[in-house]
Amino acid sequence: MQLQTITEPAPAKLNLFLHVVGRREDGYHLLETVFAFTEAGDTLEASPAGTLSLAIEGPYAGALAAESDNLVLRAARALAGAAGLGAAGARLVLRKALPVAAGLGGGSADAAATLRALNRLWDLNWPLDRLAAIGGALGADIPACVYSRPMLGQGIGTDLSPLPLSESLPVVLVNPGVPLVTAHVFRAFAERRQGFSPRLAAGSLPAHASLDWVSGLANDLEAAARACCPLLDAVESALRRQEGVRLVRMAGSGPTWFAVFGDGAQTQKAADRLQEEHPAWWVARSTVLCG
Repeated sequence: MQLQTITEPAPAKLNLFLHVVGRREDGYHLLETVFAFTEAGDTLEASPAGTLSLAIEGPYAGALAAESDNLVLRAARALAGAAGLGAAGARLVLRKALPVAAGLGGGSADAAATLRALNRLWDLNWPLDRLAAIGGALGADIPACVYSRPMLGQGIGTDLSPLPLSESLPVVLVNPGVPLVTAHVFRAFAERRQGFSPRLAAGSLPAHASLDWVSGLANDLEAAARACCPLLDAVESALRRQEGVRLVRMAGSGPTWFAVFGDGAQTQKAADRLQEEHPAWWVARSTVLCG
C-alpha cells in the first residue's frame, strides 16, 4: 500500500502596506496592515513516519542548515501537543524556494503549511481558526499565513479579518541577496520614531482593498530598512524604472521589494530585464491572489 503524502504550499506573504501605530510594554509593535499572498512560495510535504523528522531541499536550503530547531518542527510539536498526540511522527520535507530573512514571511508560511499538512495527515480536521491560534503562540505572522488569503491585520498582526483584494495583481519580487533581520529594522525604526497614532479610521474600511487605496498608504519601515541596508535604494530605483509599473513598495521589513504591473506581459518583461541587469539578485514574477 502506497504511503500517503500531503503537500501544502507555503505562499510568500506581502504586506501591501504596513503602519506601525503603537508599542506594547513587552516590546511588540502594534500594526495596521493588509496581508496578501502570492503564487510564489515554498512547499511542505508530510508523510507518515514513526518519528518526527525534517529534510530541507531547494535553492535556499543551505541558509537554514545551521538552525537547530526549525520553526517547522516547533509548529509540528505544538500541534501534536495541542491534539494530545504525544510524540506523533511525520516525515517532513520543506522545499525552500524563497530567500531567508527576506521580509516575505517565509518561515511563518512554512510553519503555517506544516500545521495545515499535519492537520490532514493526522486526521484532526480542525478548522483554520484553531490552527491559527496554535500558530499565534509561535509567531505573530503565522495566523495570517495559516489562512493565506488577504486579511486586515491589527494589534501585533494577529487580530485578523478578511479583506479581499478587488483584483489579482501581477507582481515582480526582487531581493538583493542581503539578509535583513526584522528585529534590527524595528530597532532602527524605534530610534527615529517620535510618536504613534492609528491611521485607519474604524468603520471606514473599504469592502475590498483596491490598488488605489493601498497606493495611498505606506510601509513605515522603509526608511529604517534603508538605514540598515543602503542597497535597498538601488532595488527601489531599478523597479521604478520598469515600464508599466503601478506601485513599488518594500515587502514587510525588507529587504525584498515588490512592484505591481498592469498586466502579465509587462511583469515578464520587467522580470527578464531586472534579472539580466542584476544577475546576483533574486527576481521572481508572480501574482498576488485576490481572495
